[in-house]
Amino acid sequence: MTVLDIDEERLWTRLMQLAGIGATPGGGVDRQALTDGEAQAWRLVIGWAAEAGLEASADRAANLFLTLPGRDRKLPPLMIGSHLDTQPTGGRFDGAFGVLAALEAATVIAGQGATPERDLVVVAWMNEEGSRFAPGMMGSNVFAGFRPLEEIRAAVDTRGISAGAEIDRLLSAFPELPVRDPGFALLAYVEPHIEQHVLLEQAGKAVGIVTAIQGKKTWEIVIGGEKGHAGTLAMDRRRDAVAAFARIAAALYAGIGGYDDLVKFTIGRVDVEPNAPSVVVDAVRFRIDLRHPETTTLQACAQLVQEICAREAAPCKVEVKPLVSTASTPFDEGLRIMLGAAAAARAIPAMPVLSYAGHDALQMAGVCPSAMIFIPCRDGISHSETEWAEPAHVAAGARVLLDVAAGIESFVR
Repeated sequence: MTVLDIDEERLWTRLMQLAGIGATPGGGVDRQALTDGEAQAWRLVIGWAAEAGLEASADRAANLFLTLPGRDRKLPPLMIGSHLDTQPTGGRFDGAFGVLAALEAATVIAGQGATPERDLVVVAWMNEEGSRFAPGMMGSNVFAGFRPLEEIRAAVDTRGISAGAEIDRLLSAFPELPVRDPGFALLAYVEPHIEQHVLLEQAGKAVGIVTAIQGKKTWEIVIGGEKGHAGTLAMDRRRDAVAAFARIAAALYAGIGGYDDLVKFTIGRVDVEPNAPSVVVDAVRFRIDLRHPETTTLQACAQLVQEICAREAAPCKVEVKPLVSTASTPFDEGLRIMLGAAAAARAIPAMPVLSYAGHDALQMAGVCPSAMIFIPCRDGISHSETEWAEPAHVAAGARVLLDVAAGIESFVR
């Protein structure tokens, strides 16, 4: 069979065109889940897929599937892809690179005049980021059976709009798409992504073969105090939720932030009620994100979260609500070997790396052999308008994906 290759210019041009949907003045992208921007992205990507002969469909969790039909459609398909949603001040490559690299691989395979043995499915997962609706990775969680559809539909954004209403609105904009219940058997899943770290860049490697994703726990902490007049209520009589938050936050950063060199601890969102200048605050809600590659250390730090919140809240009340809990998850060894061999065959500099961020592949690893391909991003910066990946690295990651996808499939003329 003729050696396949991607069209570098087409892939890069499409990445930049997609980045125009939700483009921000700072050069980034604001295309959050289930917005009009994501609907526009669907329309654009579906059009490109149709040009290559791929069939578009969706499921009731608003996951988008672009399928290159195989000879035997009863066989479990190979799935490749990532997500199209971004953070409010996101970049051009997070998620989008994975979807468009997968679409490029499928387009090249479709254009060679042979039929794959089984379906090849390009996926764009719903709400990986979790910026508008919490928690993230909603679509892949529902697809994999780890969360019921009803649970994610009940999530609401800061304006009180439900994910369910927005899922229905998005799907209604595409009446031509077949819509199925979430979940179907897969042969394997491979996700390309930017690294969101500096390891590949520092090592001078174009591709990372991801060994595992570190463990993660998130919580919503709710502190309950009592309102009062800022000018009349004595300090020693106050149940000030902001003061309790300040004590808790300081103790958490001191106790967990320096636990060891591998821990990642973040307070990423704080909501204050009432948000008024002359009122003692009676409610603070904030989110904690805790990550570590070792499950035992993750559990130990999680226990500290509970203890510190309980100890430092008085005289206020505190509620610690777990949101996400995932152990460190290794990826399939056989797929990792294939990815490494594909990079070596093209003389693409590659190395094994750990993923310090969560990805949809984490959920998929629970239901089928899964793997990830990383490419460097400049200075490791992501979730930022300055996020950047070099065209040569974009092409390298897409080539490794293409070769592995073509290698897994067998073809008939």
